[in-house]
Amino acid sequence: MVTQSREGQLVETFVTLADTLVVGYDVVDLLQTLVERCALLFGASAVGIILSAGDGDFEVVASTNERTRLVEILQLRAGAGPCVECVMTGAAVAIPDLDVVAPKWPSFRAGALEQGFLSMHAVPLHLRATTIGSLNLFWDRLGGLGAHDLRTVQALADTATIGILQERAIRESDIARAQLQHALNSRIVIEQAKGVIAFMHNVDMDEAFTMLRGHARNHSRPLAEVAAAVVDRTLRL
Repeated sequence: MVTQSREGQLVETFVTLADTLVVGYDVVDLLQTLVERCALLFGASAVGIILSAGDGDFEVVASTNERTRLVEILQLRAGAGPCVECVMTGAAVAIPDLDVVAPKWPSFRAGALEQGFLSMHAVPLHLRATTIGSLNLFWDRLGGLGAHDLRTVQALADTATIGILQERAIRESDIARAQLQHALNSRIVIEQAKGVIAFMHNVDMDEAFTMLRGHARNHSRPLAEVAAAVVDRTLRL
């Protein structure tokens, strides 16, 4: 088997994100694809995305594993951290050594180090002057992203943002808010479904999500729809 080059993987990722410019795509699955591809392309130990519904509240909508999700939730509960600051300012936040951020974000530092992370980079999901979230990469090593890779990650984030908002949402702000709220609500149902699957099959949350997403893809159904069926017990994986 021929291993695909990094450049080939990158082109394939941009093509996948560009496919969202047509109708009939799953926002949650788009964001999950983005975090998984970023982890692969940039050697990140974990990647996650937080979105804003526009009312000051944030929610984790995609993550490669539970380690990322726990650190991002910790920031959201505290209302402070590099991911939150990235969304609030619309600027990337780089932390090449997480051990030195204690004076500014002590809770975040403690949580990140506890999960084994040593560096991170938060990149805004924005379109022109509108920032709707952040793409957050974590590493079990010091350093983070170089300048070239940062530009590439930002380009991926920008492409995904266009896909989320697209011309229908941009045409009317109410549609944009509804699109974002749908993604946030969908993630809540997905987390509930992961818990049900983890309990029923005695697996961890990461494996539960893999099972849930695999069923959705194999049956060409939206991820949130399958999750809702699992939660209300009309579907057993």
